[in-house]
Amino acid sequence: MRVKVILNPYANRWGAKSRADETAAAFRAAGVDCDLTITTTAGQGTPEAEAAAHSGDYDAIIAAGGDGTINEVINGLLRAAGDGPTQPFGILPLGTANDFNLMAGLPGSIAAAVAVIAAGHTRQIDAGQVNDRYFINNSAAAMEPMVTLENIKMKRLSGEIRYVVALLRALAKLKPWQMRLTWDGGGYDGPAYLLSVCNSPRTGGFMMAPGAVLDDGQLDMVFAPQVSKGTVISILLKLMRGEHVHHPAVTFRRVTAIDLTSTPGTPLHSDGEIFAEAAERVSYRVLPGKVTLLTP
Repeated sequence: MRVKVILNPYANRWGAKSRADETAAAFRAAGVDCDLTITTTAGQGTPEAEAAAHSGDYDAIIAAGGDGTINEVINGLLRAAGDGPTQPFGILPLGTANDFNLMAGLPGSIAAAVAVIAAGHTRQIDAGQVNDRYFINNSAAAMEPMVTLENIKMKRLSGEIRYVVALLRALAKLKPWQMRLTWDGGGYDGPAYLLSVCNSPRTGGFMMAPGAVLDDGQLDMVFAPQVSKGTVISILLKLMRGEHVHHPAVTFRRVTAIDLTSTPGTPLHSDGEIFAEAAERVSYRVLPGKVTLLTP
């Protein structure tokens, strides 16, 4: 077995950089031929993964890092896949929260993750598309990417407390977006605060879409219009317990497509990676069974 490993040294606040040798050694011990690339610039994982997939030289492409690294690599694999499924895709969880890895039921250690990859078992899971980007964990407009932007600005905090502080900072700056949305069998036209589109339950350490399933051919939509700041706080408190989807101000649906326009333009992220700060038109689609995930 020969694999391409794309390692992001910045993952976990540069913590992944020190684990490159451990990663290579784990693959050698498992009898797997590992071609390891350590990225040097943001976004590099996407063309690296696309080129590796097109080359035909590898049995699997591996993302070594956090959710952002996974997003770069999966975008490359999906670009290369055309109309069919991706090449086998594996994960070495070297990030901070490792939300997708946890929700996919994948192991948390390098040795155990390499053992899963070496075994070669796969399952087909869904992906999402937002405009010209892809995601496999979640994507969002409005408040959630605002939190991501605040998270990026922080230099000292790490771990889940970092997301909590970013959330509080975003809340202090929150203003509504005028949105017109349509989704399977429904829609909304008016001021809005939150649109989170989820393939798995957890993002940023929070259970945004409890019960989301990776291979059900649907995306879980969590939407909130403009409400009072007190109601926002009430929703966020319920979010920390995974109960926000039952709040009367929140719309929770399983959908295959969402289209929206936003004034002003909304920030967007895919798997926590900001790719637009003022998008006026946004289109979401589910891609059923598109990703070939290496799994226990």
